[in-house]
Amino acid sequence: MKLKSINVFEHGRLLIGEQGFKQNHWDAFVKLNTVHNNEYFDVLHNGLRFKQYVGVIQVDGLLVNIHPKADKDDSNDKWKDVLLQMLKACGKIKAETAGNANLKKQHINLLEVYFEYFLKELDQLIHSGLVKKYRKETSNVKALKGKLDFAGNIRQNLIHKERFYTTHQIYDANHKLHQVLSHALEIVGQFTRAIRLNDKCKRTQLAFPEVDSIKPSLQLLESIKINRMTAPYERALELAKLIILNYSPDINHGQQKMIALLFDMNLLWEEYVLKSLKKYSINHPEEDWYITGQEPKTFYSSQRRIRPDIVLRKGGNTIIIDTKWKRPTNKVASIEDLRQMYVYARFWNTNKVVLLYPGDHFDSGYKPYPNQNDHEVEFHQCKIAMVNVLSNSRLSEKLAEDIIELI
Repeated sequence: MKLKSINVFEHGRLLIGEQGFKQNHWDAFVKLNTVHNNEYFDVLHNGLRFKQYVGVIQVDGLLVNIHPKADKDDSNDKWKDVLLQMLKACGKIKAETAGNANLKKQHINLLEVYFEYFLKELDQLIHSGLVKKYRKETSNVKALKGKLDFAGNIRQNLIHKERFYTTHQIYDANHKLHQVLSHALEIVGQFTRAIRLNDKCKRTQLAFPEVDSIKPSLQLLESIKINRMTAPYERALELAKLIILNYSPDINHGQQKMIALLFDMNLLWEEYVLKSLKKYSINHPEEDWYITGQEPKTFYSSQRRIRPDIVLRKGGNTIIIDTKWKRPTNKVASIEDLRQMYVYARFWNTNKVVLLYPGDHFDSGYKPYPNQNDHEVEFHQCKIAMVNVLSNSRLSEKLAEDIIELI
């Protein structure tokens, strides 16, 4: 079946009948949304309204690309490639996988970018030699080895006296780590439509050892630990988990299979800003910036903690940045955000907190919260700032520098 691709944007709508979006697609999307606590979309009676999640969803011959868009008034073309660029900058995709050739495509199939990344990792593991492990197996053998299962031997070999029913150790590649990678490889084979990538997937499957087929649970995936011997598997296992956990077989009464690879733009924007600032501090050691993310403090009890997105320190000064992937209405922050920033200012004992949004350069200047207590000498001050994410349709290389100048 030929794969049809359509493009939508975060916070936009997609109605049944538009761009080949049909009732059966809507049914599958709604079930996916229900499984994930209605986080991904608002369900309309004849369509969907997307939230802050962006990425790609493939189901029943339809590929839906959900692109980021910081503001509804921005042009669509402006933001189409931003997701892939941010994933690359945050280290979630290798640079060579998400190269310039991919970024110039009009319709980027993010699934295939990740599938190619996963296949490359597997090929490297196969080429360097796969790890073998000891495992226990209980079966009939022709020579006595291991531990004889007396009850099983009587049951299985009442006639065949020459055989032994034993529990013994085998040293091979058929272990849980490879079984998980094999399952992810099967999923890639189901959803890959591009001829070149499909051919690469089949060649990898042929080169990969035969292992027991499993349907790994979340508990199993979390139980697999990387050690010194399996260290080269770390990235491949991470990608396998991503593919498996986003795969929804038989989501619509056994009729359709769906895979959804979605990212929360609020979290991605926060991570991108943090990585940019940390990179800036490394490249400019003379400025003596110390930068952390999600630094916790107890708010009410050990179960109630607060974590600002980014904390910057220089000398004896502390600055708090809270990132927001949206545009403030009339460049005015919401009362909820201002309250949150006041709490950060009090708990981190700083007089500078910043609400940082994407957009054309804007600096409101620091404005004080009213001083209600006589013993407070300094006012806590909050600034609303906007920074350019893009430069000529590419991520701005001056983002961190611009933020440092703003604060």
